[in-house]
Parts: sequence; structure tokens; C-alpha cells
Amino acid sequence: MSDLLVARGIVKEYREAGQPLVVLDGLDLAVRQGEMLAVTGHSGVGKSTLLHILGLLDTPTRGSVTYQQAELGKASEGERARLRNAEFGFVFQFYHLLPDLDAVTNVMLPAMVQAHWLAWPARSKDVRGRAVRLLENIGLGDRASHKPAKLSGGEKQRVALARALINDPRIVFCDEPTGNLDEKTSGQIHDLLWKVNRNTGATFVIVTHNEELASHCHRIAHMHEGKVSDIITNKNRGGEL
Repeated sequence: MSDLLVARGIVKEYREAGQPLVVLDGLDLAVRQGEMLAVTGHSGVGKSTLLHILGLLDTPTRGSVTYQQAELGKASEGERARLRNAEFGFVFQFYHLLPDLDAVTNVMLPAMVQAHWLAWPARSKDVRGRAVRLLENIGLGDRASHKPAKLSGGEKQRVALARALINDPRIVFCDEPTGNLDEKTSGQIHDLLWKVNRNTGATFVIVTHNEELASHCHRIAHMHEGKVSDIITNKNRGGEL
């Protein structure tokens, strides 16, 4: 199983009251192609910071991030933006749906960003069709025209997942995807994540406090004091890779 994304010696420091605050302290982590990797640890240990660095939403103070064997430290902002849009997908705890757009248009947004404005009129019908199919596949075909205010928390998170998948990403980064949901709805989102991984081969990196979700991932990376302290391989899931 090849490594798709590798972080080496990642340090992230902030300044607080004029003093350095070290959040990540020489962290190493390799993400394998096609796996579901859970990242766990207590609040404040740097899980979300790590996710943002891996997803090119933030930059490390020191260290390197390599994607498909290409080191990204010297990548231009334009190339980083292209990777975030075309190769990566993102699902966050609080959905980040645009309230004035219906579900299907929210799903289409990353594809709209990817297309040149002159090419969009010719592509828009195909993209809308794909967005509708994604919503149908996650049980929201009858909610395509609903705006976020008319959707439940679980439905909003499903829309966010469909949006993350619209450009066929290689990696989907999830930051506490069930942290704002009840137990039953969380289970439904877990099932969807596993279904997408199994059906598409997309790699998932999931920051979570949810032990049930973590326990069903291929591997669990536990963070402590700004580093990955140990990685557990789930032998019951290993055969699916």
C-alpha cells in the first residue's frame, strides 16, 4: 500500500502574549492510498491544525508535506488552490453551506470554482446532473431544491459530503464530521463515509472524538503533545484495503 500524503517533522508555532506556543512539535504521519485514517486525541492537541496543514489550508512553521511524492513547500498559492479544489475534498463540523443556495447548488460550488467562466455554461448541465446523482446516492434526492434552513443537521452534513465529492477528490479531509450530530444521525454519516470509501477508493483523513467512528477506520493515529504518539491498525478492516 503506497503512501499518498506524507508529513515529516511538522512544527506549528503561534505567538501568544509575545511567547511562542507550539501546537505541533516534529510530527510525522503517512497517509496511505485508499485508507480511512482516524486522527484522535484530547481537545487542544493539534488535530485540526494538522488537518489544515495536510489539506493545504495552513502552512507549517517547519517541516514538509509531500503529496504523490511531490514536496509542496515551494508550491505557489495557485497550485495549492488547484490541489485543494481538484484533488482534495473537505467536510467540517459546522457544514459551511451557503444559506441562500439550495442543496444541489451548494454541492455544485467546487465544480463552479474549477471551471473557467467561459466554459461554465457548457458544463453546468452535466455538473448539475452529477450533483443530483450524488444527493440521490446519499438519500437526499428529494431535498435537492431545499435551502439549508429547511434541512436537519444530518441532512446538511450529507450535503456537505456530496459537495466534497463533486470533483472526484483523491483525499477527503473530515474535521469532526459527526461532532454536531446525535448518535443515530452520527451512525448514518459513518455508514456513508465507509460506503464512499468502499465504492470510490477515496482516501479519508478523519479528525474525530467519536470512538465508534474511529474504531471502524483502517488505522487510528493518536496524537499527544503535538505528535503522533502511536498508530493502531484495525485488523478487522485491514483486509478491505
